[in-house]
Amino acid sequence: MSLPELNADSIVIGAVVEDWRAAVREAGAALTRSGSTLPAYAEEMVRMIDEHGPYVVIAPGLALAHARPGPEVIKTGLAIVTLDTPVNFGHPHNDPVSVVLGLAVASAEEHLASVADLANVFNDDRAIPALANAKTVEEVQRIMGVPS
Repeated sequence: MSLPELNADSIVIGAVVEDWRAAVREAGAALTRSGSTLPAYAEEMVRMIDEHGPYVVIAPGLALAHARPGPEVIKTGLAIVTLDTPVNFGHPHNDPVSVVLGLAVASAEEHLASVADLANVFNDDRAIPALANAKTVEEVQRIMGVPS
């Protein structure tokens, strides 16, 4: 398995957001634009963080927003949103967040495989700062190592 396709519809560079909820909704909108989810998926991601806390902030500056597979997921997809100004999710060590990944998976098996593939990308400690500073869709695609 490899990372889902990252096309221009699923990448937002320099998003201006008010707070973490807006950042997650931006990732949800990108997933919807890419054809991976229905619009309601964004609110599912926000609800998961409201219920379970900032567990999605998986590394300094990086959040992996996601929700369970469900009727809002059309197909497995990945969105990347870089923020103009980092936002706090309330994580004690990894705030503020400058890059939000939105992940939608169609099954639990795909969830585990997708997270493992993402972990491989972020084993390189230069990946998060490089994404945060990316200026083009092509640069984001190159950093993530996935076909456009």
